Parts: sequence; C-alpha cells; structure tokens
Amino acid sequence: MNLTVQDLAAPDTPSTPGPSLTVLGAGAWGTALAISAARHNAAVRLWARDATQVAEMQAARCNTRYLPEAPFPDALQLEADFDAAIAPCRGGRGLVIIGTPMAALGSMLQRLPDDVSALWLCKGFEKGTGLLGHEVAQSLRPGLRCGVLSGPSFAREVALGLPTALVAAAADATLAEQAVSAFHSDSLRVYTSADPVGVEVGGAVKNVLAIATGIADGMELGLNARAALITRGLAEMTRLGLALGARADTFMGLSGLGDLVLTATGSLSRNRTVGLQLATGKPLAQILSELGHVAEGVYSAATVWQRAQALGVAMPITEAVVAVLEGRQTPREAVGALMRREAKAEGSNA
Repeated sequence: MNLTVQDLAAPDTPSTPGPSLTVLGAGAWGTALAISAARHNAAVRLWARDATQVAEMQAARCNTRYLPEAPFPDALQLEADFDAAIAPCRGGRGLVIIGTPMAALGSMLQRLPDDVSALWLCKGFEKGTGLLGHEVAQSLRPGLRCGVLSGPSFAREVALGLPTALVAAAADATLAEQAVSAFHSDSLRVYTSADPVGVEVGGAVKNVLAIATGIADGMELGLNARAALITRGLAEMTRLGLALGARADTFMGLSGLGDLVLTATGSLSRNRTVGLQLATGKPLAQILSELGHVAEGVYSAATVWQRAQALGVAMPITEAVVAVLEGRQTPREAVGALMRREAKAEGSNA
C-alpha cells in the first residue's frame, strides 16, 4: 500500500472548535503550525505585521512567499491587527505562539498583555546579549506565563500534514498541556517537558553542529565522519546545557538528539546547506544572499562559543565552525585541527 501526503494529512474540516490559538509571524514555521492546528481547530489566527502580505495570503489562501504548496484550511483566519489577533487568547482563553526570528522575540514579548500565555518557536541566542529565549523573557517579562515549542521539524512537512513530533517546555506544566490541546492531532504529536533550558540549548546548538556536518559532507569525508560529528556534537550540546542548568535526559529527546539528527542530515536544513556550500569555497556572504532564509546557526555560533568559554565548557566542534564562519580557517584546516586534538576519554569534559 502506497500512502500519499493526502492520505497521511489530517482533514481540513476541524472536528472541534478547540482553544483559541494565535500565531504571531507568517514565516515558514509559523505558517506551517497555523495550518496544522487549523485542520482540527476552528479557532486559529495567523498574524503578520505586513498588511500587504496578509492581503496576498487571503487572496491566494496560501503563503506564496514561503509555503506555496500548502493551501490554508478554510478555518484559518488571517489578521494584520495585532490587538485583534491576540484578543481571543486573553484571560486564559487561549495560547499565543510567537513565530518570529530570535531577533524579534524581545519586542514581541514586550507587546503582549499580562493576561496571555505564550510559547515561542525561535531557536538560538539573542544577538548582542547572548541570551536564550527563557532568559530574554525573564529579563523583560518576568511575570509572563511562557515557554518554548521545539523539536525536529521542517516547516514544509508539517504544513503538508506529514507525521511530526514536537516538545512543549515550560516551568508551568499546565502551559505545556495547553500546547498539547492546541496542536496534538493525527499528524502532529506534542510531548511536554519541564526543562525549557535544555530544550532551548538543544534548539540553539544543533544549528551550529549542522553547519559542521554540512561542511564534512560537502568535503566528502564519509559517513564515519558524519556519525562522529553528530555524536561528539551531542556531547558538546549536553555539556553546555548542564552548565546552564538543564537536565541531561533532555538531550536524548526530541529537542536534543532528534533535532540534531534532522538538522544535520536533512536535505531541507538551511544550516546544513550553509556548511555544504562553505565546503566548496563559496563566500559566506554569497551563500546567505542566495539562501533567501535565515540560517540561525550562522548568527548564533559565536554566541554559543562565547557562553561556553565563560562557563569553562569545551566545545571544539563549535569553535571550529566559528573559525570557518569568521574566515580564520578554511574548512580543511578546521577539520585537520579537530583531528589533531589530544586523545581524550569518552565522557570527559572535552
């Protein structure tokens, strides 16, 4: 029996009204989650700051800019007015999903009223401050009920209804459960976690490691090298996470090993694509110009390395990626430096 995307996807007719859900940001990932939720929930809104984009999406009933192959369910409502978009979620009646890049997380958090619950999708560290999402929230909105939704997921596959699993992490267990109510369906499983720190570290560091794996694959270093990079990269991720207060078991889950494997090996990975092209000698500026999307690992690599240094955490693969991105080493020189490192016991802090 050969299954098609249509066979696997959830129906476009919502079975229940569901909790109110508003997704802020009509990029690929925010749009994909809004589409997925609207297949089984009649109370989903997608907000974009650009009114022209909203009008175009309304006319086409799809996001022609990012996901032209994924039509909107009839139940998905589009909104350009910020206050109108979040109004149904106020007073504990629903959930707001922040689907902007990390650079805009702080400003979006500051716009939210006190009586909403929010989860963000962005992965990485805030440029300039070096803060993870939960640290940004603590510094700007310490009383806001919030957390993170993450995991191994390409937007296109979620939008098309292909099976995917995510993790909602928050200190408040009922907030994570709200995400399950909002998104859990035949095509999207949502697990809960009480470790937002670990979930965020996994989501940030895996992008840097995907660049490293892309470089190795682009240099045709073989499958052994790929496996070594993923495994030792997971060790780096875990060390940094533990130093920041995360739980070790989080890194063996969806937002750790799961997201790392997907981003490091998947053909839809923007960070892996950057690595593949760096291996050919193409200048980074040209790669990013042609990519057309944000590759978070490029912008977070230096911050990951800086935080690791401040905490005394060894992250040699991350260090090598930073050296290549900054033009201080060629990919071949970086690989050579990694291979010449002193032998260590597996499980050591190095």
